[in-house]
Amino acid sequence: MLLFCGFLAKCKARKRVCAVEPVPEGTVVCDQSSKKWKLVELLWQTELDLTYAVCQANQHADSNDCKYMLRLGAKEGHLFNEQNFHLRAAKPDAVEKWLKLHKLDFLGIPSCVGFGLHEAYRFLVFPSMGQTLQTVMDEGNDTLSEKAVLQLALRLVSVLLNDVQICFYFPSHVFLSGFGHAFRFCPGGKHVEYRQGSRTAHQGNISFISVDSHKGAGPSRRSDLQSLGYCMLYWMTGSLPWSQLSQTSSAIAAEKERYISDITGLLSGYYKQKKASGALQKYLSNVMSLQYTEKPDYTLLKAGLHESLQKMGGSLNESLNLQVTHIAIFT
Repeated sequence: MLLFCGFLAKCKARKRVCAVEPVPEGTVVCDQSSKKWKLVELLWQTELDLTYAVCQANQHADSNDCKYMLRLGAKEGHLFNEQNFHLRAAKPDAVEKWLKLHKLDFLGIPSCVGFGLHEAYRFLVFPSMGQTLQTVMDEGNDTLSEKAVLQLALRLVSVLLNDVQICFYFPSHVFLSGFGHAFRFCPGGKHVEYRQGSRTAHQGNISFISVDSHKGAGPSRRSDLQSLGYCMLYWMTGSLPWSQLSQTSSAIAAEKERYISDITGLLSGYYKQKKASGALQKYLSNVMSLQYTEKPDYTLLKAGLHESLQKMGGSLNESLNLQVTHIAIFT
């Protein structure tokens, strides 16, 4: 399982240059509990961090045998926020309690099994999560089928945060990783007020962040769902209206804002030769009409996606089939 499109879904037109210098493979780092980890192979990188296949230092393994992965970034960067998220909101005991309370057997948030500092870097260690979604799409050089996208969306709705960086998948499970921009939107049971400029504008992967995030407002539930909608469109078509390399963050924000009230226009450029995805159109229409503090009707959203999935002969009980599907892209 792996990265939710580049952030989880990275637009191929944008070349991503990591601000962190790679640490040589073979380097040994020591976490807060004095456990030592050896960096076996650099797997991939984003603009902000590096991900390595790792094993415990006293073991000998190649990258295919590694049971753990390590994310490494700037000491005071987004991994600091992500570390706090795992320590405060995603402790294994707390996740297990939540699962039992909601009568679920799986939640796609990986457990952080170690963290620490190495020279000018901070690192987090997780169990290996398999192959990234972006890798699957890159290998196929195309898109995902609508059935696969609906299966993914249903699995992701419950765990989506604003700037999910990586989406990993196993045949029946999907993990999200990259909670560096996690935000407590409802402290003390009261939703934060909408304030532009209260946070850094355009923070996150600009292809997929919400309009609120472009404006520097704290992410809300509608922000999460908007981001998922952009991901779904990208997975189905392989592109977004604002994918051009030359566009600035402000131009992309303006494009997204223009399409909030024009879902038909958002989809029309990608479905000239066939009918647009009814499930995606309905999902986007519901999500784009949400107010900042409004609690989404998750039951309605899931029901719409599930109904469309069933019409295609699919269900959440079957394993994910992420075989890519060729679709002509219109620009």
